[in-house]
Amino acid sequence: MNIQTSPDLDSATLVSKLAAEGRTAQRQLASMSSAERAAALHKAAEHLRRDVTAILAANARDIAAGEGAGLSGAMLDRLRLDEGRLEGIAAGVDAVADLPDPTGEIISESEPPNGLKLSRIRVPIGLIGIIYESRPNVTADTAALCVRSGNAVLLRGGSEAVHSNRAIHAAITAGLAEGGVPEAAVQLMPTQDRAGVGAMLQAHGAIDMIIPRGGRGLVERVQNDARVPVLAHLDGICHTYVHAAANPDMARDVAVNAKLRRTGICGAMETLLIDADFADGASLVSTLIDAGCEVRGDERIATLDSRVKPAKAQDWDTEYLDAVLSVAMVDDIEAAIAHIDRHSSNHTDAIITSDETAAQRFFAGVDSAIVMHNASTQFADGAQFGLGAEIGIATGRLHARGPVALEGLTTYKWLVRGKGQARP
Repeated sequence: MNIQTSPDLDSATLVSKLAAEGRTAQRQLASMSSAERAAALHKAAEHLRRDVTAILAANARDIAAGEGAGLSGAMLDRLRLDEGRLEGIAAGVDAVADLPDPTGEIISESEPPNGLKLSRIRVPIGLIGIIYESRPNVTADTAALCVRSGNAVLLRGGSEAVHSNRAIHAAITAGLAEGGVPEAAVQLMPTQDRAGVGAMLQAHGAIDMIIPRGGRGLVERVQNDARVPVLAHLDGICHTYVHAAANPDMARDVAVNAKLRRTGICGAMETLLIDADFADGASLVSTLIDAGCEVRGDERIATLDSRVKPAKAQDWDTEYLDAVLSVAMVDDIEAAIAHIDRHSSNHTDAIITSDETAAQRFFAGVDSAIVMHNASTQFADGAQFGLGAEIGIATGRLHARGPVALEGLTTYKWLVRGKGQARP
């Protein structure tokens, strides 16, 4: 029976069988050399380029269905592929293949008084489940990162990208198989039944880690229901604080880019904080509105431009993923840090200032996964950090924070070498 296509298996049985095959494939994958895994990924990138027509045709079906279903512009932007974006996906797979392999890296070595020689080395986590929405590039990015780090992966994409995901998966697995990677090392759930997600979340002992990528509803469900360890972030409620000592031209350029370059990504700025002593606040707000951004401001911001709409309490905790921005005026850097502490999702927060002391205070006071100085929050991306593709931005405090790439997909084990010691 082909479990990838059989309609007769219930979700729990299906996930159990896929996980068993994935774990077997992972052991074979981990035994391959780093060079062999890299070469197989380059072949996968070749197949993505070779299959461009089929992939874009599949994506066109998803876009048409999404438009018919009334998906928002931001969701359609996340979903849409063209030749340029697909080349970027293939280039990302090539880039991951060329990154240093973290597996086998010696983290530390020591020799305590008992004479044992101890070392900690990086090893793959095992079988990773990825549950994601909208973005078909996740299919390629996560497959590449998992294979490069010696992990198998079980993918469950959203219904809105089902045809795109299947086409990308087919291209990648064909290339990987050509390079000697076991087919079951990268599996795509064959069903869009929501029960399949539940079965993955309950697969304790079969799946080693779950990573959700999507909206708050998906992530909260995963975190609430999972019996498998979860690596996740919720919203990308990213702030930019324009300090009193900010360069006005820099503040305008960075703010416009942080909000409007791509509004539908998790690194897009959702709240702008303007210091009361920043002299160019009115121009900054007007520039954003003129650029097509709806500004929802507090009472002091409303005095800067008649087009500002009044902000409501929920605006400060909203990830718009659209050309909408909450703007507040704060009295000083401590007030900005306090606002961020109350409302940030601990994803990415930035300060614009020419005062190095203020920047250092912001770095120390803001406890987010990524904290920036004089840079757009849209740089919150694994590729921009030199990590190749990313599996997501983790905002928790355990295991990994910020862009999760190869190192974040490893754990470690201890190697102990002795000379016949017996513990007294």
